[in-house]
Amino acid sequence: MRKKPIEVLFWSIALPGFGQFLNGKIVKGIVFVLLEIIINVQARFNELILLSFLGETEKALSLTNYQWLMFYPCIYFYSIWDAYRDAGGAKHRLSFLPYVFSAYFVTVGLIYSSKVVIFGHLIGPVWLPMLFAIPGVIVGNILIQIGKRLGLAVCE
Repeated sequence: MRKKPIEVLFWSIALPGFGQFLNGKIVKGIVFVLLEIIINVQARFNELILLSFLGETEKALSLTNYQWLMFYPCIYFYSIWDAYRDAGGAKHRLSFLPYVFSAYFVTVGLIYSSKVVIFGHLIGPVWLPMLFAIPGVIVGNILIQIGKRLGLAVCE
């Protein structure tokens, strides 16, 4: 039974690899789940999330392993796009753009997470990258619209 693309999308957002499992791509799902676990543990990502939610941004920044955490956006957004595409959600060949630009902008947000201050507080390694996903989606969708007008976003 084929899963709805939106269902696969949301499961992929929950954890990389889950969308692949729903699509019946078991090996690919295992690879994404293992990559998620390895990067998460090495970067101490769950601890960073917890500290960020508790408002302990400086402590989160001091514990951040940027060398590992920089891998996360690419794995995360690629696994979402891959599962969505396999479920039939990618209607044209430029459908990858919002995911690519989200990964790029989230990575840039991570790079500047120790420097950006809003209302006198550092945003940190969790919140700023999450906020940077929004312009990534917007830029990717704008480029899709431009591609459609130029005839580049043809259906597959």
